[in-house]
Amino acid sequence: MVHRTARLGLRVTRGQRRRLVGLLVSAGDVWAAVLELNGWRRARQDRPLVSYQGLCRELAASGPGTFGELDSVGARSVLRRYSDAWFAAAQRRRSGDGRARFPRRRRALVPLRWYHGTFTLAGRRLRIPVGRGRPPLWVRLDRGLPYPQEQVRSVTLLYDAGRLWVDVTAELPVTAYPPGAEPDPGRVAGVDLGIIHPYAVAGPDGQALLVSGRAIRAEHRMHLADTKNRRKAAARRAPKPGQKGSRRWRHHRRRQRLVEARHRRRVRQAQHEAATAVIAWAVARRIGTLAAGDPRGVLDLKAGRRHNQRTRDWRIGHLITVLANKAEAAGISLQLIDERGTSSTCPACRSRIPKPPGRVLACPGCQFTGHRDLTAAANIAARLGGGTTPAIPAGVTHRRAGAHLPVVAPSRRDPRRRAHHRGARGSPGRHRPARASPTRPPSAVGRMFGGSARHAREEAAARDAYQQECTRHAAAESDRRRQLAERRRAYDRQSAQAAEAVAEHNAGVDQFEREFRAAEPEAVAQFLTLVLDASVYPEGFAHRTRALYRPEPREVVVEYELPPQSVVPVSRRCVRWPA
Repeated sequence: MVHRTARLGLRVTRGQRRRLVGLLVSAGDVWAAVLELNGWRRARQDRPLVSYQGLCRELAASGPGTFGELDSVGARSVLRRYSDAWFAAAQRRRSGDGRARFPRRRRALVPLRWYHGTFTLAGRRLRIPVGRGRPPLWVRLDRGLPYPQEQVRSVTLLYDAGRLWVDVTAELPVTAYPPGAEPDPGRVAGVDLGIIHPYAVAGPDGQALLVSGRAIRAEHRMHLADTKNRRKAAARRAPKPGQKGSRRWRHHRRRQRLVEARHRRRVRQAQHEAATAVIAWAVARRIGTLAAGDPRGVLDLKAGRRHNQRTRDWRIGHLITVLANKAEAAGISLQLIDERGTSSTCPACRSRIPKPPGRVLACPGCQFTGHRDLTAAANIAARLGGGTTPAIPAGVTHRRAGAHLPVVAPSRRDPRRRAHHRGARGSPGRHRPARASPTRPPSAVGRMFGGSARHAREEAAARDAYQQECTRHAAAESDRRRQLAERRRAYDRQSAQAAEAVAEHNAGVDQFEREFRAAEPEAVAQFLTLVLDASVYPEGFAHRTRALYRPEPREVVVEYELPPQSVVPVSRRCVRWPA
């Protein structure tokens, strides 16, 4: 069984919103009470009270109704959150992480969690538990549950970017496969995580997968530019330190938080799509083990302002988490492998290669050539016993993450790119004729001085111009469709010719292999000649070879004509002494 969580919005009235926010504020009061309690114990040099059982005893001693409408189950979830955070920080400190900090900061709103049996789900309606004697609190979800209702195990109420959300956690079974189609643990695939390609996967039999992150990087760039523009526009009305912001400033801050939350949701959804593509590819090829490189060590390197921004937007922890969760649900094991040196090691001869500036890696020793990310994935798989991938994979599958993003298709219009903004080009797409703008009708005084006739003439001229523009647009669209059809036919012809040439070449190679295995004299002689001609000789070293195969005694005769002795230098070396 695996646990999965989905986030759903709430449709609430003003009174329901006030009660829900009051519950979150009460949870913040519980958090603050625990902080004050441990602050007093720290001032008296006593041991902190951090165990879940001890905190629950302190909560029970406070009595009912201390924290408003908050019930005991929700209050205990806050204590559980504090205890887990404290012990996680202590474990990180014991492991040598000096940056780990214990929870000592107050929070205005703290998420609340209720477990199975304390809440009620009825379709899209959810009853949130409240304190004894309080009226029931029913809220409506903005969409249906993505999981079966009987498998929901907990709900979490939280506040993010000005909106109320509910995280629904369900317990789901691991995917069952028919006999013969289940993942094989012996089939290993390597996964290389990167910025340009979130996932590059190299599997057995020369199969590979490249997930492009171009849409995600475009989303990051557009969001960064939009944030800079907003910050520059609001710099003049920003309040001074210690001053209370105006209503306009608070509206700007609220809008900024909404934009940040939307950006995070878009990137998170795109990374989920990328991980889903990887797991679907692995399941189709019965891969049972994924060896993923762990690149989190490069996050601490100082590589400049721009590269630091790229690594910050990378969100490598979320990439690893979503891949691990989806692999667990599909019955595939995921193991993290040290990826140091995998992008600069030849998988054929295991020699170190300087990292190329582009995406193609070439080995000067064995003439290996391949995609740099796929080479790294193959080396990661080899470290777990998965073998290597050939220089030209048998089949590379390309996928793009972020199909929902505005920058993917011309038909999706991004609200951050408006035509009236300075320097913006608007949404890309085919040009369409603008409608004839209606002229303003004349007033009563204008009609007295011939304004009606002038208005009729201007309107007729505008309609004529619009009809001409429509005719021009129809001709241009017809010409565009004709050119598109011609280019498509030309592309189909070239594809057919290329496929025919490849098939003919492969048939010739297969025929040559059959003749060689059948010990045909011409085929054997041709093979030996190719091998001798492919040998590496010094520059200027002339040579001629000729091979002959005799089938009856099964012997090979090779004539190798070497250059004359005159090519041998007389002097072994020259030493120049300074005068």
